Amino acid sequence: MGDTWKDELAAITGARAHGQSREILPRLQQLDAKHPNVAEINHQLAWTCDVLGRAREALPYYEKAIALGLPPNELSGALVGLGHTLRALGQLERSAEVLRSGQVQFPDNAEFAVFLALTLHAQGKPAEALRLTLETLCATTEDPGLTAYQRAIRHEASKL
Repeated sequence: MGDTWKDELAAITGARAHGQSREILPRLQQLDAKHPNVAEINHQLAWTCDVLGRAREALPYYEKAIALGLPPNELSGALVGLGHTLRALGQLERSAEVLRSGQVQFPDNAEFAVFLALTLHAQGKPAEALRLTLETLCATTEDPGLTAYQRAIRHEASKL
């Protein structure tokens, strides 16, 4: 069988770039039926369900894609997506766990901290969420006004 699914997947996901997420979901499902247990197809199914606001449907696709093994750049996105989806479904502890795992695996990817801050806020931990957000902002911004006050911002964040 080989990688015959790759060209078809690329064609389907290309349609999504033109805002056709609703139309591509059945095409992805058909591709998955033809080529079951392909991590990349499951990731695209998860992502598409997420975009359509169908978190409950996205969850098993994210879990399967991650379990099957994704290349690092896709794994990073899948972990963010899984963490986001778990938060949307109210599974806050698991969301935080997935996002913290992503931070460890991808320490240079600031998006994990931002999504973790959203989960912390949802858990009723606003000070921890704000602290993480401010630390991430200081670590990633090049805005001259913020970099000038970075020490003060970090100091205030540490007191939250």
